[in-house]
Amino acid sequence: MEKVMRLASDKGVVIFSKSSCCMCYAVTILFQELGVSPVKHEIDQDPEGREMEKALSRLGCNAPVPAVFIDGKLVGSTNEVMSLHLSGKLLPMLKPYQI
Repeated sequence: MEKVMRLASDKGVVIFSKSSCCMCYAVTILFQELGVSPVKHEIDQDPEGREMEKALSRLGCNAPVPAVFIDGKLVGSTNEVMSLHLSGKLLPMLKPYQI
């Protein structure tokens, strides 16, 4: 849990992902199209990936990946990110991190 929280608060927009996950890719592309370069942590390529996945579940992420953090706070997975985007609430959250 400590590693996940440290990595999540390291940069403004952080995505915990798996390299073979199409939804992780879609969320990453969404952020890039909104002018944000998120930091991605591929948990399937991390030796502590299983522990990280469990920690993400304990933090309340329904699907273990993608797990999106903005400003060190868990936003959620694909459904939560897309809901925020469709309601117009995502862009203001990303404003400080746009390039």
